[in-house]
Amino acid sequence: MPRISVIIPAYNEEKSISHVISAIPAKLVQEVIVVNNNSSDNTAHVARSAGATVLDEPKPGYGNACLKGIAYAAAQSAALQPDIIVFLDGDYSDYPEEMPLLLEPIVQGRADMVIGSRALGEREGGSMMPQQIFGNWLATTLLRWLYGVSYTDLGPFRAIRFETLQQLGMRDRNYGWTVEMQAKAAKQKVRYTEVPVSYRKRIGVSKVSGTLKGSVLAGYKIILTIFRHL
Repeated sequence: MPRISVIIPAYNEEKSISHVISAIPAKLVQEVIVVNNNSSDNTAHVARSAGATVLDEPKPGYGNACLKGIAYAAAQSAALQPDIIVFLDGDYSDYPEEMPLLLEPIVQGRADMVIGSRALGEREGGSMMPQQIFGNWLATTLLRWLYGVSYTDLGPFRAIRFETLQQLGMRDRNYGWTVEMQAKAAKQKVRYTEVPVSYRKRIGVSKVSGTLKGSVLAGYKIILTIFRHL
């Protein structure tokens, strides 16, 4: 069985993070890594109490938190380094118990990266804002036209071989993280697939889609990232 680590970027998710951690299939996972991304609440304490390894990343930004988790995994001894990294959000909008769906294509040798697609799965009404749905459609359409890849979503719930992830050379520090991974994977001819995943209303208010400013900045950065990596 491959060694699997989960990285969860978390910013002010004290009300949801324990639900996320407890829903992760414990027998599948070697380590749950919560990256406390400059939270002003008790996210770190709650995550640690729930059994996660907690890293502090004071620099705000989703990408910064992911990079911190990757650096931690890379610093482990060869015997402890993960074979596969799973990313998911800390707001309990993803269904961590669906993790085997993402892992199966990698474990069976059919893919090196798997995107959990909310577009293909069951979404609770109101779980994605109209600007999110449009933004995903626009970004995946641009990726298809410019990179020749068929994604339906930039969903945060994803799994990737750790060796493949390191080869991608991820750099983005905020909103462009997910699309950077998919664009770089396309350029490097990484074997990928999508699986349908369920999605529900998050606990709390989104820091991105929940505000006009966050939505505009995220949309701008995503489109910029797509063209930057051509």
